[in-house]
Amino acid sequence: MADKEDGRSSQAKATRVSAPSVAADGNREPGQGQDQSQGQERGQGQDQDHSQGQAGDQKRCAFVAIIGAPNAGKSTLTNALVGAKVTIVSHKVQTTRSAIRGIVTAGDAQLVFVDTPGIFAPRRRLDKAMVEAAWGGAGDGDVVAVIVDALRGIDDNVKRILSRMKDVSVPRVLLINKVDRVSDKGALLELAAKLTDEVAFDQVFMISALNNSGVEDFKAYLAQTAPLGPWHYPEDDISDVPMRQLASELTREKIYRLLHEELPYAITVETTDWKQLRNKSVRIEQTVFVERDSQKKIVLGKGGRTIKQVSSEARKELEGILECGVHLFLFVKVRDGWGDDPERYREMGLNFPKD
Repeated sequence: MADKEDGRSSQAKATRVSAPSVAADGNREPGQGQDQSQGQERGQGQDQDHSQGQAGDQKRCAFVAIIGAPNAGKSTLTNALVGAKVTIVSHKVQTTRSAIRGIVTAGDAQLVFVDTPGIFAPRRRLDKAMVEAAWGGAGDGDVVAVIVDALRGIDDNVKRILSRMKDVSVPRVLLINKVDRVSDKGALLELAAKLTDEVAFDQVFMISALNNSGVEDFKAYLAQTAPLGPWHYPEDDISDVPMRQLASELTREKIYRLLHEELPYAITVETTDWKQLRNKSVRIEQTVFVERDSQKKIVLGKGGRTIKQVSSEARKELEGILECGVHLFLFVKVRDGWGDDPERYREMGLNFPKD
């Protein structure tokens, strides 16, 4: 039996940190610009030229693919660069499943950061799809930034990434993340030397994405070296992720946060209905898909306590983004073997691996 929880609350307002308001399908409201749906080719379907800012300016634009092992800090870095939440963050590995684009304006440069899934040795079909998406994002970049966890150093996943990076022809940047958690600075220099011995990186940055240390230096470098070219998105866009997808991802993030140790990452959330109500609030229905009845019981919690908390936290964050009241209804359903269903992959923005 599907359970739901009414997330009604007072229509609390929050400081706007996102792009202008979006409609139910994730498109901009009339007059707000154009739909930049995920997976769209650069510039495809755009009727306007976004290359012109102030008169006489020469515009620059660069797509920057951020790749790394699981939990290296790619999503945290993307959010720090954008200055707003465009991709979810969790301590659980493989939180990001498809390439997410965060958009930044830095002077006369537009930087499009592609947050990719973590790269590791895939075992299941979903694993293969995520790793394929990661390398696909790297292939689309004008710059490829490899982020390495300073605490973990060069493990098997990093070795696998470095091996493929040797064949990358575009500029390559090394980001050593979480340096604030390493007291021995000599060890950091030694790690940087080993990594640059493996791959001839064009630039190296020591950063802490969580504390925003070194992030502005990385951004400034990219803005200065971005190639001349038109902007691909309106100046006030911060992401090309449809609002329905972001809403689903926010709910999934809350589930991971509350059930990190208890639930496998083979769980997905879909936004099935989105309606703008007369009072300007939004009614959203989402379905949480799990693979077994035992997982459904965990997500619901005793007396529905867990799913209520998930709904409450997701609703509050959505109200801050949408600047309106949100009525969030969550359903939990068992779908055995959803990881082998091509339709679920399309919903997540992934290609379905043949085997």
